[in-house]
Amino acid sequence: MVAERHPRFVPAKPRQGRHLQGSPAVPIAASQNQVCPRQSALDNPKVPRQFPASKTMWQERKKRFAPLPPDWKRLIQVLCPFYNRLPEPDRRELEDRSRVFLAEKHFEGCDELAITDEIRVGVAATACLLLLHRGLVGYPGLRTILVYPSSYFAPTTQPLGAGVLEESWQARAGESWQAGVVVLAWDEVCRGARHPETGNVVLHEFAHQLDYEDGGDANGIPALGNGDSFVTRRRRHAAWVAVMRAEYEQLRAAVTAGQPGFLRAYGATNPAEFFAVATEVFFGDPVELQRQHPALYAELQWFYRQDPAQWLR
Repeated sequence: MVAERHPRFVPAKPRQGRHLQGSPAVPIAASQNQVCPRQSALDNPKVPRQFPASKTMWQERKKRFAPLPPDWKRLIQVLCPFYNRLPEPDRRELEDRSRVFLAEKHFEGCDELAITDEIRVGVAATACLLLLHRGLVGYPGLRTILVYPSSYFAPTTQPLGAGVLEESWQARAGESWQAGVVVLAWDEVCRGARHPETGNVVLHEFAHQLDYEDGGDANGIPALGNGDSFVTRRRRHAAWVAVMRAEYEQLRAAVTAGQPGFLRAYGATNPAEFFAVATEVFFGDPVELQRQHPALYAELQWFYRQDPAQWLR
């Protein structure tokens, strides 16, 4: 039992989390439809620094670890909903990245959950989908993945004005910390594997990890154009911010007006959550995202260097 390692005890900057819909029998500080103030990183963007990683670094790293066991490969086929859609070269890269991830990252069960190969391989393969073709060392700042058997409660505060904060507990499916921790609810991981079009908590939380990799807080602007010249990165950064700001504001307006749309309302919380929600949809329902939000799809296609809509054609 590792109850002492509840994520609230991890010393870190404020986390990004994927909240569950519905209201448990405790106060909830923020609803799915709450919209944060207009000021955000997208309103005052700066070109992030490059992350120091290269294709050569990745090639050298994967040589240090044993091949993926056949049983684990079978688990990837079952637990990673995207694996069977991938071209064969991408499947091989996903297997390579998964074995390095599993060798380097520590998994820990919470609430008496026993960590199995099924849990480790399922999380690793889905998380590594975000790294294909990018030549990056996988999640260098991440050390530990905490896994609960189901949704868990985390403390939260909400400003009420006049310097008053309301403390409460919030049901969560996952969260991501800048200090090297990701927290996941295993039942939500399984649900995302069975029905990726409804969302995927692993993709959501690991998108936050990518968002942290420019050395700052998660703000919806990850490290863009690694390896490119400053001029190219500045151009790509400007394009990213323009599209993301427009799409984010469009979602905010729809949520404020109470008009449901294709993108999940939680993406209107702040730019970091918008990026994570958009990442879920990019892989989970790519054809519809491309149809309804072509500019957003194009930016994510450039960033992830993948075309999931093509997998389904």
